[in-house]
Amino acid sequence: MSVASSAEAAFQEKYGSEPAGLWAAPGRVNLIGEHTDYNDGYVLPFALPQHTVAAVAPAGQPGWTVCSDLAEEPVSFGTTSPGDVEGWAAYVAGVVWALQEAGFDVPPAHIALSSDVPLGSGLSSSAALESSVLTALVDLGGFDLPVDQRPGLAQRAENVYVGAPTGILDQSASIRCQQGKALFLDCRSLEVEQIPFDLAAEGLAILIINSNAPHQHVDGEYGARRKSCEEAARILGVPALRDITVNGLEAALAKLDDDVIRRRARHIITENQRVLDTVELLRSGRTREIGPLLTASHTSMRDDFEITVDQVDVAVETALAAGAYGAWMTGGGFGGCVLALIDADQAEETTAAVLRAYQEKNYTAPTIWTATAAAGARKL
Repeated sequence: MSVASSAEAAFQEKYGSEPAGLWAAPGRVNLIGEHTDYNDGYVLPFALPQHTVAAVAPAGQPGWTVCSDLAEEPVSFGTTSPGDVEGWAAYVAGVVWALQEAGFDVPPAHIALSSDVPLGSGLSSSAALESSVLTALVDLGGFDLPVDQRPGLAQRAENVYVGAPTGILDQSASIRCQQGKALFLDCRSLEVEQIPFDLAAEGLAILIINSNAPHQHVDGEYGARRKSCEEAARILGVPALRDITVNGLEAALAKLDDDVIRRRARHIITENQRVLDTVELLRSGRTREIGPLLTASHTSMRDDFEITVDQVDVAVETALAAGAYGAWMTGGGFGGCVLALIDADQAEETTAAVLRAYQEKNYTAPTIWTATAAAGARKL
């Protein structure tokens, strides 16, 4: 059964009627630009074919009820404040709250959710959930909310209501990506450019390797990285680390006495430049040449930002040894997924090599598939 059919069936079973419509929003992977988003920097994600579908209809009574195929019991809530609703339903309540805070009269609704975005994998299942519900409620309420303003509301739901200090990358990708394109996003101005990313036409593929190592955003490590970056910017006297270019890198690092803060800043400053260099290569149709930039990003995340784990590093090293043009971790870190840019006809061989490497280490087997750039949030 497809995700859309599953959401529709769940709605019918729970509420005894047909939904008014189905709204989908995808998970995402990031080609390059990790942890740059909350530093006002640059990111380059693309949307995945895996998505969350929200089946939604107006409710006949005040409040909102949501059920999910990943939870045993539905959750109902009225007008709430941050902290009132916890767990998975907080992402839905947070979207309602953020819309209300923005001045919208959110209609009472029944919601059923189904998803094939892997949880805890760094593919942003939370943003897919938020974005599908947000898109549905905007349509249901007939709100005048331009697409470019929607990621900020979804981010506010996650930051303030759920309490996860994420940047705007995930929600922007889930809402604004286009099929066959990567989304070049300036996280300060929120300007976007759709960058051609048709891998099949070049005989290439992106292999996604879900390490199946647990991945958590709402923990001290992610927040600690963000605080280190903010402290570096404060010491350097700039609004954000995005304001330091690689030309000023050495001078900036010389002003940072703390070795940890220095390395965190170096990752962000060099990562922003890697995003810009990657975009230039893709604009020129030189996709294979982005590989070394992607691998350099992983090295920086491993050594300077210290957000990788051994399962992730093994996948990167093995994919490169098998002939990948580049391999790197995507997402917030501490688990999650690795991407490898490969020739399309090498997918089976690279997959087998990674599986063997995991078996030799006695790690839980990874889940591996190839990905294409899909469309963002939409009504089905």
